Amino acid sequence: MALALLFVFLVLFLIMGVPVAVSLGAASLIYVLIAGIPDVVVLHNMVAGVDSFPLLAIPFFILAGHLMNTGGITAKIFTFARSLVGWLPGGLGHVNVGASVIFAGMSGAAVADAGGLGNVEIKAMRDAGYDSDFAVGVTAASSTIGPIIPPSLPLVIYGVMASVSIGELFAAGLVPGLVMAVALMIMVAWYSIRRNYPKDGGFELCTLWHTFRAAFLPLLTPVIIVGGIATGAFTPTEAAVAAVFYALFLGLAIYRTLNWKHLLRVSMDTIETSAAILMIVAAAAIFAWILTANQAAVVLGDAMLGITDSKMGVLFMMMILVLLIGMFMETIAAITILVPVLIPIANTVGIDPIHLGILVVLNLMIGLLTPPIGMVLYVLAEVANVRFEDCVRATMPFLIPLLAVLLLIMVFPQIALWLPEVLYH
Repeated sequence: MALALLFVFLVLFLIMGVPVAVSLGAASLIYVLIAGIPDVVVLHNMVAGVDSFPLLAIPFFILAGHLMNTGGITAKIFTFARSLVGWLPGGLGHVNVGASVIFAGMSGAAVADAGGLGNVEIKAMRDAGYDSDFAVGVTAASSTIGPIIPPSLPLVIYGVMASVSIGELFAAGLVPGLVMAVALMIMVAWYSIRRNYPKDGGFELCTLWHTFRAAFLPLLTPVIIVGGIATGAFTPTEAAVAAVFYALFLGLAIYRTLNWKHLLRVSMDTIETSAAILMIVAAAAIFAWILTANQAAVVLGDAMLGITDSKMGVLFMMMILVLLIGMFMETIAAITILVPVLIPIANTVGIDPIHLGILVVLNLMIGLLTPPIGMVLYVLAEVANVRFEDCVRATMPFLIPLLAVLLLIMVFPQIALWLPEVLYH
C-alpha cells in the first residue's frame, strides 16, 4: 500500500508541475513517514547518492561545453561541417548532423547541443530557404547524438549507478553514435530528394582545408578526452578537468573570445545546471533505495520472466519500459531510478551491462524528443521561436531512424561492445 502511494504522490507532484528533484524527494519522504522508517534515512541516502568521485565529471563537462559555446567555437565547428558535407543534396541538413557529431565530443549533453548549435543551425537553414519543420526536426534529432558519443553525462550517471567502467561505456558509445549520424543523414537525404532541397554550394578542397585549419584546435577536444581515457592517461573525471583547461586555453589565449565577464556568467550557469542535476541524483537515490528495499527488481524480473525467459524478449520489454519512463521523466532521474531495477534482471538473463547502458541512454534520448517532458523540444521551441506543438510535429518523423538504430543495437550488441573489447580486454 505504501509503495503504491509512493508512485501516486510522484505522479501527482509531476502533474502539478513540481520540479523533478522535489517530486522525487517529497514522494520518498511521504513513503518513509507512512512506513514508519526514521526520516534520517532520507538524508543519509541522498548524501550517499552524490558521494561519488566520478560524479565530479558532471560539472566539469558542463563547464567545458559552456566555455565552447561562449567562446564562439561552435560557429567554427559549423563552418567546417558545412564545407565537409554541405555539397550533398539538402546540404545544411547533413551539416546539422555532422556538426552535432563533432560537438558531441565536447559537451556530452543533448540540451547543450540543441541550445548551443541549434541557434546557429536553424538560422542558417531558414536563411537558405529550408522549411522550418525540417530545420527544427533535424536539429532536435541530431542533438541526441551528444550523450551517446563520448563524453556523456548520462553515461557517467549510469556508470556510477551500475558500478561499471565509465571508460568502457564511453568507448561503447562511439560506434552507435556514428551509426545514429548515418541513419539521420539517410533520413535527411530522403527529405531533400522529396522536397528538392538545394546543395549548399560545391565541394572545394581549398575551402575545406581553410575551415579545417580554423576548427583544428577545437576538433582536438574529443581526441584529448577519448584518447586520454582510452590510453589510461587519465580517468573520465580527470578528462573532464582537462577539457575545461583546454577550453579555457582556446578561449583566453588562442581566440581571445572569453573575458572575465564571460567566465563569471559561464561559471554561474554551470553551478545552476550542476546543482539541478545533482539534486535529481540525490533525490532519486532515496527513491531507488525504496524500490530496492521493496525488491522491485525481483517483482519486475519475475513478471518479465513469467512472460518469456528469452534474453532478447526480456531486453525488448526493458526497452519498452525505459521508453515509457523516458517520455515522462527527465533523463538523469530516469537513469538513477531504472538502473537499480534493471541491472539485477540483466544479470539474471545474461545481458551485458555495458550494452544495456548504451541502449538505456539512447532510449532516454528518444524520450527527450517526445512530449510531455521532452526537454530538447522545449529548448528548440524557444530557440526557433515556434510553438511547442509545432516542434513536436516536426520532430516525430525523425524518431523513425533513431528507433531503427535502437533496434539494430539490440539485435547486434557488438555494434556497442566491439570497441571496448578491443581497448579494454
